Amino acid sequence: MSRSPKTARRLFDRFEPVHALTYFAAESLRGFEDAGFRGFWMGYFAGRAAPLGRVPAEVVTAVFYNFSASHVGRALPDAWDFASPADALRVRTAAATAALRRCGVTDDEATVTAATLLERAARTAPVEGRPLFAANLALPWPEDPVARLWHATTLLREHRGDGHVALLVAAGITGRRCNVLHSVADRVPREFIARSRQYDDAEWQACVEALAERGVLDSTGALTDTGRRVKQELEDDTDRLALDAFDSLDDDDLETLFRTLTPLTRKVIAAGDIPAATPMGLQRDDLEDDDAHVR
Repeated sequence: MSRSPKTARRLFDRFEPVHALTYFAAESLRGFEDAGFRGFWMGYFAGRAAPLGRVPAEVVTAVFYNFSASHVGRALPDAWDFASPADALRVRTAAATAALRRCGVTDDEATVTAATLLERAARTAPVEGRPLFAANLALPWPEDPVARLWHATTLLREHRGDGHVALLVAAGITGRRCNVLHSVADRVPREFIARSRQYDDAEWQACVEALAERGVLDSTGALTDTGRRVKQELEDDTDRLALDAFDSLDDDDLETLFRTLTPLTRKVIAAGDIPAATPMGLQRDDLEDDDAHVR
């Protein structure tokens, strides 16, 4: 079937906030703290990496891609001295589900329908070359409708993320440099990405210089024409790879998914937990439109 890759981007802007609530909600922060994890980042790395099991920090650094080895290494494997991966998974799902319910996402027909369609997409999405998606796919599916919705969005965002990482590797753009490129391209403010991904001025400048050597940035650190082309191709190809996850949904299914999921996303955004600027570079200007535009 022929669909525009833009459909994948519009879907991402809808399902990613449902997943991303886990990183910002008080329920998640409190749940990881109660489980024994020390501080936000230990909970973050333990929760997101838990589907992989007790793997070394080097594996998580490789799979997550854009965090420094030292950042990951301060949390893992020490986190597993405080609680197990199974504990982290239990807390993560329960906290995200509670946060979504607080935002007004209930067990109504819209939630059940959106969760069912997203689950079908996630279960049939290509798994090859997507380690974090595969690890989450191997987990049991929750029975609770809101938990199922969250789990399905988690799978689809990691599927997209694994594809994006593969494209960055193929383009020769390292994890640390891709953050800088993302910021310079006005997707995320420098202050936010530097703080959340822990750059000092020296590392940031080293990334700028490396990207300038490739012609992606100029001597002032601004995007060149080549840089704009490279960045746009990365985003377009990410959408193209992500679109395959929805091949099991026909056009009517996609229309139904947009119609049921978009209002749920608006509820999550309206609750205010997720800041306007995030490392994911989410777009909100399309969220008043619940039409899939596939016809």
